[in-house]
Amino acid sequence: MFRNDGFRVLDRQECLRLLAKVPVGRVVYTRQALPAVLPVNFSLDTDSSVLLRTSAGSGLVRAIDGVVVAFEADDFDAATRSGWSVVVTGRATVVTHPAEHERLSRTGPHSWVVTHDDVFVRIESEMVTGREITGTRGTD
Repeated sequence: MFRNDGFRVLDRQECLRLLAKVPVGRVVYTRQALPAVLPVNFSLDTDSSVLLRTSAGSGLVRAIDGVVVAFEADDFDAATRSGWSVVVTGRATVVTHPAEHERLSRTGPHSWVVTHDDVFVRIESEMVTGREITGTRGTD
């Protein structure tokens, strides 16, 4: 049995601050009417939206463009049983405006895999939730 006295709900600003500290998260979406999760590197834009950079022909782009998705990132330390998790929920859209694409080419995330037809996907931060657990200990 675990006590949860170390559990804390995070406000939006705390969630965004923590998201900015980690390079990898997970996109949660629907693929062929089933739940799918894909780890991706990302960054936050100035408007707090989550930005992904991928290939224009990727299955991910086809599955999420124009659709509401969830994005989750976290950081945990098993030794201290502490960490946090943040979920951003919002509509994902491919960035099509040339000036915006150019700006993101300079400031946005860089794909960890080689791509030749890069696109940026923006996930609006319509709903941002998070929680933190700080050093809860197991009880016998």
